[in-house]
Amino acid sequence: MNRELKLPYGSGQMQATMARGTCTGLYLPAKEAEGGSGQSMVYEALRRPVGAPPLAELVAKDDQVVIVTSDHTRPCPNAVLLPPLVEELSRAGVPDSQITIVIALGLHRKMSEAELEKSVGEEIYRRVRVINHDCNDVVSLGTTSRGTPVEFFRPVVEADFRICVGNVEFHYFAGFSGGAKAIMPGAASAAAVKANHSHMIENGAAAAQLVDNPVREDLEEAVDMLGAHYILNVIVDAEQRIRHACAGDLVLAHRVLCESLIEEGLVQIPHRVDLAVVSAGGTPKDIDLYQAQKALDNCANGVRLDGVIVLVAECTEGYGNKTFEQWMTSGKEPSDLLADLKQEFVLGGHKAAAIAKVAQEMTIILVSQVMARENMVGITVVDSLEKALDEAYKRLDTDFTYAVFPLGASTLPKVQSEV
Repeated sequence: MNRELKLPYGSGQMQATMARGTCTGLYLPAKEAEGGSGQSMVYEALRRPVGAPPLAELVAKDDQVVIVTSDHTRPCPNAVLLPPLVEELSRAGVPDSQITIVIALGLHRKMSEAELEKSVGEEIYRRVRVINHDCNDVVSLGTTSRGTPVEFFRPVVEADFRICVGNVEFHYFAGFSGGAKAIMPGAASAAAVKANHSHMIENGAAAAQLVDNPVREDLEEAVDMLGAHYILNVIVDAEQRIRHACAGDLVLAHRVLCESLIEEGLVQIPHRVDLAVVSAGGTPKDIDLYQAQKALDNCANGVRLDGVIVLVAECTEGYGNKTFEQWMTSGKEPSDLLADLKQEFVLGGHKAAAIAKVAQEMTIILVSQVMARENMVGITVVDSLEKALDEAYKRLDTDFTYAVFPLGASTLPKVQSEV
């Protein structure tokens, strides 16, 4: 039976007809019941913080306040979140001149002034100082128990009051995004990021896992050494509309949203399928391959050994990281990349090794008109979904099963039966 597929691709869609196979389902995160507007949810979260008193009772009028929030690679609706937050600070007596918004780049590229203004909104951009994080201008605060250097962006360290803003989604080795991740790795040095991320190859570093997750435990220990006083985190849908908002304690408020995401984003599939057709979810989740890889890692959980996974991702900014690009275009075998990472942990290389791990178990086909001529380790690249399906048909029996994941970065399949 033919099935029309329409998947998010950049700011538009990619579509094709699936002419073969048996579909086990189209899997999306559960939808939130109709409620108030996104901004009303933010105001409500600020009125009812989790594990902390209201913001006005915590911040002092003479405090230098820094708000650390996400960059252009994250679907975080800064322009919706920041006005209520700045308004709450104003009500507490904190003048605009004492508020700095730091864009947490991690090791991503700097945002232009135009991008900064678009991200935070014209009003906030005009009212308060908005700056990019600089991973070279850091202050050292010691090391974690795992040996990670605790080095954070100077303006974040020198502030009197620190607020983390972000969105919560599955993260393939930190368990979830959001919470303390705004500062670590968001506002950390390259050495700190490398040391923390090196734990991704250890047991427990997996999507949706918080307990005994070495990466999450290490980053939260690092931020605890600095001190983060408050968070405002959200869960958003494919259009970056807010489904849930939570404010308050750095850990407790974050965990509330993690539980919500598990309830909504962890989808039950009857068995591992032969083919998964996956979209990263469109802009900004497919802005580059570095980001789109997260959807690949999530949905590979639902594919059988020697199966096929088709990833739809526009990748307007290419690979998104120079080292990652070098590894992905090295001409080596997937096993070589994994061996290289075990010998020496390299940031950027870690992302290529994660793809290589999947490539050892199944065929990966990337659909990207931008990347169509690239030769990548472990990935076949085509410029249309139709071509990707034709490639998949060649590798599968005629009676194959398949599943569709239009929002792969926000969906984590859980297999009900391995039989």
